[in-house]
Amino acid sequence: MPEIKSDYRHAWWLPGAHFPTVWGKKVRRQPAVHDRIERWTTPDDDHISLARAGVVGSGVPHLLVLHGLEGTVRSNYAQGLLAQARARGWSADLMLFRSCDGVINTARRLYHSGETSDIDFVVRTLITQSPDIDIRVVGVSLGGNVALKWLGEQGDQLPANVTCAAGVSVPYDLAAGSRYLERGLGPLYTAHFMKGLRAKTLAKLERYPDLCDRNALMRAKTFWEFDGWVTGPVHGFVDARDYYTKSSSMQFIANIRRPTLLFNAVNDPFLPSSVLDETKIAAKGNDYLYLEFPRQGGHVGWTEGSPWSPRFFMEDHVVSWLANTPIGVK
Repeated sequence: MPEIKSDYRHAWWLPGAHFPTVWGKKVRRQPAVHDRIERWTTPDDDHISLARAGVVGSGVPHLLVLHGLEGTVRSNYAQGLLAQARARGWSADLMLFRSCDGVINTARRLYHSGETSDIDFVVRTLITQSPDIDIRVVGVSLGGNVALKWLGEQGDQLPANVTCAAGVSVPYDLAAGSRYLERGLGPLYTAHFMKGLRAKTLAKLERYPDLCDRNALMRAKTFWEFDGWVTGPVHGFVDARDYYTKSSSMQFIANIRRPTLLFNAVNDPFLPSSVLDETKIAAKGNDYLYLEFPRQGGHVGWTEGSPWSPRFFMEDHVVSWLANTPIGVK
């Protein structure tokens, strides 16, 4: 379990945890990099969309990006990661979780932090289409939890085409993160996400009137309430705690068998720092895991430079790590 001393230097004009977190989402403007969006039919006759950049299977690495909660094709960090891949001549895909492409999917379910069948489907489809493809995965926030959980579930059975990975701002302990967001400014972040989640669930209720209790949905103000009344029961869990316990990536990382960077800021406002201490313990003894936990950065923040010439450390750093780390099975 190598630990990396980070050379990130936070921007002086974005102090603390909240400024870099909010600035990266609300102020930054990252041009779109993808050149097309494709919709693939899933094994359960639903669909998933991919924002695609470059020619897949052209003998260069392929970056597969998984976005965070309620991310879209316009998410700055996702397009930034695609841009870093294209700058290196790679092809890249942004996998849009079900309902995150602007279209409410038709299946009874949506997406959640522990749902790994779609990444498995996408990876295996990519391999079928391009048997020699070299896939390098990066998951951000919720997408990081999904990616790490999937890598751990696959263990030694992971396709050889997947050569390395990275998890960014990962909520390794979903229950701890949910409770943490009930404090301080957490409810403001939660309300932002809840607006989209509630709207999607209401749209689902039009197709599936028995999906959940509409009154409970409208009352939900915390993730624990929403996940207990909606996410958990809709996706086969007993309640929020059952969902969090079975879906948290913490319990899966010891079984990862590809070089994988775990990149989180200690001051992430979405997660108590004690979870990163627990992550170090869970990762101990697994030499495939590389831990980099800079003290600053916020949640998917990591801006450097000046206000008139900002640099986005995470995207360049993570893709550089994926480009230069020893790949494959040790």
